[in-house]
Amino acid sequence: MSVIIRVLSTLALKGAVQRLCGEFEAAGGARIDADFAPTLALLQRLRAGEAADVVILTREGLDEVAREGRVAKESCVDLARSWVGIAVKAGAAHPDIATEPALSAALLAARSVAYSRLGASGILFAKLIEQLGIAAEINARAVIIQQGFTAEKLVTGESDLAVQQISELKQIGGIEVVGPIPYELQTAAVFSAGRMAAASNAAEADRLLRYLASAEVAPVLRDSGLEPFNP
Repeated sequence: MSVIIRVLSTLALKGAVQRLCGEFEAAGGARIDADFAPTLALLQRLRAGEAADVVILTREGLDEVAREGRVAKESCVDLARSWVGIAVKAGAAHPDIATEPALSAALLAARSVAYSRLGASGILFAKLIEQLGIAAEINARAVIIQQGFTAEKLVTGESDLAVQQISELKQIGGIEVVGPIPYELQTAAVFSAGRMAAASNAAEADRLLRYLASAEVAPVLRDSGLEPFNP
């Protein structure tokens, strides 16, 4: 009977993890059963007792479950950094978002802005528009999703702008990434992985972690919109 490694991963790494797990399996590794959701949703599931072998979360989320004894601290590795960006529907004009005033103007000019309630990007964006003093205007016509990909709202025509991790935006066809929110207005999210303390196959889980943290996978991470820790 083949070994199956259960992976719970944050949505921001979905595109990269799906490709890398396929390559891991093709190279003779264990079969991967992966599921994807925002970090906050995954933390709730893990604390409710859901079983897994490897988890990929924000560094803060991984540290939390490691402190709780759910993840083996010695197994934790940083995989990639990610920046929050803005996208438009393919063919639409790209607004100027290069500076704080330009970003504010672009957000206010949009018919609707889509962002996520649970994701790291949505939490950052909600704080950002408060800091910019435009939260009331933006939220009055925003499309706020619980989880999933905000760029889907561009394709359906429900929003003019979508805000999310660039790696998440790039997973939806029919859209174009305008670029990152100005770097001085955000802090890169760090995504990290670790082995669950109750992993059913610790050796194979550790093998997968070594592969995901290796320089070998850097091109795939980069192609998906992430900044690899091990370039």
